[in-house]
Amino acid sequence: MKRFAPWVIVVSLLLIPYLALVNYLDQYEVGIARNVYSGELTLQDRPGFQVTAPWVRVSAIDTRPMRVCITSSTRAYNCKLVQFVPSEFKTFVMTQGFEYYWFANRLSFNSGYSEEYRGMKDLMRGYAFSAKPYTFVKILEEYTSSEL
Repeated sequence: MKRFAPWVIVVSLLLIPYLALVNYLDQYEVGIARNVYSGELTLQDRPGFQVTAPWVRVSAIDTRPMRVCITSSTRAYNCKLVQFVPSEFKTFVMTQGFEYYWFANRLSFNSGYSEEYRGMKDLMRGYAFSAKPYTFVKILEEYTSSEL
């Protein structure tokens, strides 16, 4: 019978707790933490390493302004500079649901456009151009092809 090398056991003992208990947020990110059992939502707004219980899932959201556009083959387009509003995270989760937002629309077969929107940028584009205003999307600037 083959035995595991000691380094495999040591790495496993260090890696498994890290993956189950720790998440990291950059300076420009906030984390939405959801307790799987109680459904409680909390906001992690402090950058750096965060330690949570193993039954708490955390999704990191980029809070930097981002440009989202609707383009067409006629060279006419409409763009907005938008930003996620962290204080409205509960409204966002009630509207969108909880998931790992960076993974949204990862598999896209829409190859006809020069710029692909994936993850949080895709979600922000949808809410920014919606007929209904959403409190968790702050529109910083709007511009069209005639202004560029």
